[in-house]
Amino acid sequence: MIRRVLTATVLLGLMLVNTLVLIGPMLLVALLKLLAPIRALKAACSRAVMWIAETWAEISKGIFALVLPTEWDIRGVSELRRDRSYLVISNHQSWVDIPALVEALNRKTPYFKFFLKKELIWVPFLGLAFWALDYPFMKRYSKEYLARHPEMKGKDLEITRRACEKFRDLPVTITNFLEGTRYSKTKHSQQDSPYRNLLRPKSGGVAFVLAALGEQLDAMLDVTIVYPGAGTPGFRELISGQVAKVIIDVQTRELDPMLWQGDYANDPAFRQFMYQWVSTLWQEKDARIDALRQSE
Repeated sequence: MIRRVLTATVLLGLMLVNTLVLIGPMLLVALLKLLAPIRALKAACSRAVMWIAETWAEISKGIFALVLPTEWDIRGVSELRRDRSYLVISNHQSWVDIPALVEALNRKTPYFKFFLKKELIWVPFLGLAFWALDYPFMKRYSKEYLARHPEMKGKDLEITRRACEKFRDLPVTITNFLEGTRYSKTKHSQQDSPYRNLLRPKSGGVAFVLAALGEQLDAMLDVTIVYPGAGTPGFRELISGQVAKVIIDVQTRELDPMLWQGDYANDPAFRQFMYQWVSTLWQEKDARIDALRQSE
């Protein structure tokens, strides 16, 4: 018990130092980007902020390697390139999934991003950092709102597409957890999920991402994260040195242009097409998880 507490304390202390050293320069460059009068200078600031974020992640990987006994078994990343844009699709079981993605993809692909709610841009310091890192902020209108304001139909996608225009100058890695939440046996039972190892996937979110960014994406990275052994570890188990091994299996897939050439919200046939595409992905991933577990 004492050893676990000591491990977590040392790791968190080193991570805090890493963050405090780099957060200042990141915010200064972010502020310069905000005030920069010309596009070329803004683009240079974007690259600088990205370099700082990747450096923070790479140092974090070094801290994990120094302090933790965890083996990161990373497969399928040798051909990845930092000058290409990717859509990352992954199963989601634990907060450990995030460091697992960092271990697998940092400095092998462009620094990965998530679509964020537009309201997060107003969070002090954090919102500025997200903006400087070119995290795309999206605006989604509810069905109830659109029923009251039909003139706003399609505006949310238009706003998001404008937010993604910056990626015409910079390669990007966009990450999407199709399940929308972390896996648990309780949720699996409540959903009556047809998959052995996964929750039911949601096709709407990825359809929105593809509609906004599809033409700019070069490929999809189908990531499968597996924790060998009994149970799924949480972040506390990771930082205290209780996670022996994590498998991160990455398969590169081509994206069919048909995936962003329909209207998910208003075309039932296209919605069914997307649902079937996502279901097929999840069937294959379910089998892949079984195969990875059996190989251990």
